Amino acid sequence: MSIRLEHLNYIYSPDTAYEKHALKDICLEIPGGEFVGVIGHTGSGKSTLIQHFNGLIKATDGKLFYNGENIYETGYNMKNLRNEVGLVFQYPEHQLFEIDVMSDVCFGPKNQGLSPEECKARALEALKLVGLKEKYYQASPFELSGGQKRRAAIAGVLAMRPKVLVLDEPTAGLDPKGRDDILEQVAYLHRQTGMTVILVSHSMEDIARYADRIIVMNHGEVMYNDKPKAVFAHYRELEQAGLAAPQVTYIMHDLRERGLSVNIDATTVSEAADEIVRALGMKTQGNTAAGGSRADGNAPGNQAQGSKTMENVK
Repeated sequence: MSIRLEHLNYIYSPDTAYEKHALKDICLEIPGGEFVGVIGHTGSGKSTLIQHFNGLIKATDGKLFYNGENIYETGYNMKNLRNEVGLVFQYPEHQLFEIDVMSDVCFGPKNQGLSPEECKARALEALKLVGLKEKYYQASPFELSGGQKRRAAIAGVLAMRPKVLVLDEPTAGLDPKGRDDILEQVAYLHRQTGMTVILVSHSMEDIARYADRIIVMNHGEVMYNDKPKAVFAHYRELEQAGLAAPQVTYIMHDLRERGLSVNIDATTVSEAADEIVRALGMKTQGNTAAGGSRADGNAPGNQAQGSKTMENVK
């Protein structure tokens, strides 16, 4: 279920005083089954970009192919596209409106022309996938917590069984636990269903943790399009574009500058922890060999060095 953009441009309010070239000559390909992160400063074009994926916005010029078909060709079935490419807006709970959660999640399948029985089966499947407990199914969506509303709204899109799930800042406004719960659920969906996931986020840590590939938008153009380690290696350039790398990236560079032989490619906390332990072990072995310290590597000097380094990490 690939998406391919060829020289795509989008201009807001063309030929007026408010004209803005939001997307400039975008060439991208997103193969089926990938987990792609999209990042960029406010106004970089990332939200405009993803609204093209299901035809919500039509490009000013250029081409967009879904499974090899140009969606701008005359007679293209746009309804089919929107059934297969599900878009979850920022604060999706604002789209909840039915009398209860079950009815809300059934709304999409109902519009697809499915029977009441099939609609309910799809809704139950989606609600289980997002981890919303059964006791909330008959509750008003307005009685749920922020995180629960977010799950219900995502379930409403999943009930339509999209092949591609596009999420625009799905954790905005949530507390840390709610944010982690939602992202873990999205990652679980990706693993279980093999669907393509396109995640827009301002959190570099989240993108580094979950994405297979990152698209960096800057002033309407693609600045980088690569694996997380390769993208965050350009952390200085990202800073100039109003972004940053994960905090781990800065810690690893700082440790390298202080003389610890760590691999600066680590982008997640677990990778960094493993790398620091490895580097400290090598340093301890080197000190033992050079100074004739105890074979167990627990010489006071080595302990002090290790404590100092870990304190720097903190």
